[in-house]
Order: sequence, then C-alpha cells, then structure tokens
Amino acid sequence: MRFRHALVTACVLGLSSASGAQDVPAMQIRNAWVRWLPGNLPAGGYVTLVNNSDQPISLIAASSPDYALVSIHRSRTTGGISQMLPVNKITVGAHSTVEFAAQGYHLMLERPTRALRPGDRVSVTLQFAGSAAVTASLAVRGPGAGTEMPAMPGMPDMTH
Repeated sequence: MRFRHALVTACVLGLSSASGAQDVPAMQIRNAWVRWLPGNLPAGGYVTLVNNSDQPISLIAASSPDYALVSIHRSRTTGGISQMLPVNKITVGAHSTVEFAAQGYHLMLERPTRALRPGDRVSVTLQFAGSAAVTASLAVRGPGAGTEMPAMPGMPDMTH
C-alpha cells in the first residue's frame, strides 16, 4: 500500500512539473524600471528580455497608458560621438537574454499622462512579432538610477 501511494504521488508530481514547464511564457520581462526625470523630460525605460522559446522573438513596439508616446531606442558612441537612434525591432535569440541599459537599448517614454515620481509604478506593454503582447510593471526610480560607475579593473582604490 505504501509503495502504491508513493507511485501515485510520483506520477502526480511528474505531471504537475511537466504542466508547470508549459506555464513558462515564451518571453519574460525582468528587472523592469524607469529612470524618471523632472518636468516633461523624456524618461528611459529599462528591462531584461528573456526568451525561453526555441525560436527568436522580436520586440516590435511598446505602449503605456502612463505615457502618450513610447518608442524603442538604442544609444551608442562611435568615434567619440554619442547617438540615440530609433529602433524598429530588437530580436532576442532562442534561449537568450537582451538587457536594456543606459548605453544600449532602452524605451523612450515621453509626455506622461499623469504626475509621476520615484516610488511609483508604470505599466508598459511590449508587443512581439508573432507572439502575445506582454505587460510589465516598471518601478519608477530617481534621475541618478542606473548611473553607477562600472568596475575598473586594475584600479583597486576605485569603488562604486
């Protein structure tokens, strides 16, 4: 009787873990936050996109009820000149991650539809080609967020 109970329990656990694996969405949003700036200055939105699927997935648009305009941008510095360029899509490879950062991909959030300040949360919906949209809640942080100094190898006295 004890063996039979253990066998039934193992089968049920196996089924629940198998069904649990199916519950993992193809695209997950992690580390979602916004760098708030005062007045009507554009804010930067940052997320980590995690593709759990066997196929590449492309982010093609973003929207928010908290901002009148949301677009996808990429900052880069080439030859000492910094540029911020609009991006039509960001493709995340199968079983890969793309991390948005101040000197890289980010969401440009313009014209807030309500008064926002650090400590608030905003909703952003990310639209993926051929996939369901994913809505994330982004924490609103102050103007200095994300500007920490990177580690400087070979300079042990430099802390950040």
